[in-house]
This record gives sequence, C-alpha cells and structure tokens, in this order.
Amino acid sequence: MRIDVLSPFPKMFSGILQASILKRALEADHLRLWIHNLRHFTQDRHGQLDDYPYGGGAGMILRAEPVFHALDYLRSRSSDTPKLIYFTPQGQLFSQTSAREFSKTPWMILLCGHYKDIDARILKRDPWQEISLGDYILSGGESAAVVFIDAVVRLLPGVLGDEASASSDSFEDGLLDASYYTRPEVIDGLAVPAVLLSGHHRQIAQWRREEKEKRTQERRPDLWQMYQEKEKNKT
Repeated sequence: MRIDVLSPFPKMFSGILQASILKRALEADHLRLWIHNLRHFTQDRHGQLDDYPYGGGAGMILRAEPVFHALDYLRSRSSDTPKLIYFTPQGQLFSQTSAREFSKTPWMILLCGHYKDIDARILKRDPWQEISLGDYILSGGESAAVVFIDAVVRLLPGVLGDEASASSDSFEDGLLDASYYTRPEVIDGLAVPAVLLSGHHRQIAQWRREEKEKRTQERRPDLWQMYQEKEKNKT
C-alpha cells in the first residue's frame, strides 16, 4: 500500500511512525508512506498556507493553490489513480467496516485540513472522499490521519503477527469483543473464569459469545439493535 499525506505540520507524524505496528509495516515494506509539507507547494517565499475568508468571519482558511499543486505533482509522477481522502467532521463516519474497505486500496492521498476550514474549491475540483472520526472537533487533520492510517494498515496481510487477532476484534462481527485474562490465575482475590481454564473449546467459544452480546447490549445499545436487525435479515 502507498499512502501520501499532505499536511501543514508534517512533524506531527514523526513519533507514531517509529514504533509498534506502523514501524513494522514500513520496515517489512507492506507500506510505503510519504508525508509532504504543504508549505513546499506554495508560491511565496514565506510558505503562507492560510488567508482570511471572503465574506468575513472568525478564523483562517487553508488556501487551494498549495493543495492543487501538491496533488498535481503526485499524480503526474504515477500512471495509477489514487483515492483522495479528506478528514472533516462533515464527512462520512469512519468505522471498522470502512477500514477494511480502505485496506484494499493500493494508493491513497490524505489531506490534513487545518485552521477554520479549507477553500471549498479544493473539494469541487477533485473527487475527495470526506471522512469523519466522530462528532467532535480536532485542531487539525493530522490526528485523524494517524488514527486512519493505524486502523487501515494493521489490516494489511502480514502486518500483524497473528492475523486472526484482528478478525476477532470489536466491530468485526457487529459486536464488542469479550473480556480476556492472562497469568496469574488469581490476583488480589480475583480469579480467571473457570471455563477459560477448562480446555473445552466449544464451551469457551460459547462463553465469549455470550460475553460479547452482553457487553454490546450494556455499552452500545445502538450497535446491539443494528446487530439484531442484521441477524433477522439472515433468516
């Protein structure tokens, strides 16, 4: 997978790329990732990216020209067609299902907005897919891009040490995941449930299934309702 990120503040990505799963994906060449400083695509010596909004109002607006120049430059260097992703609270809600779909995409260009907003002509000139992480506001798209990249890249074949681990995560089957335990068997008077020590795989699977359903009902009734409707449609 190839990912190009367009950002006014590329240094925000330095730490996350030097540890854990993303570092492993880069070292194993499962991922090719480039962070591009949008200031390098401006036409003035100061690298100015923002300006006041027409019509007045609070805040500054990310100018369109640097984004156009960066996008045109990247596309001119490849015959492939990238999927364009822009992070905004007005976009489609990101989910585990969409992360799996994006994990099948060979090349993506991610735009990290900043300031009050971006010039609307950025979205009019090119087919950006707008993605939101949730109903809250971040200072910029860099944090959203890190979450997006992490969620997508960990699903690439060969990135995780045990790919079955990802397939049993929360949301993969519409439910939250069960609880898990490790050594020692008893700590501070708290014991591991006996069924997990029994060695009966069918009983363990049943216990975990019941745990998942119970957790989802209690913590995410919205997910539980969608899950029940999905199950009804199967019959």
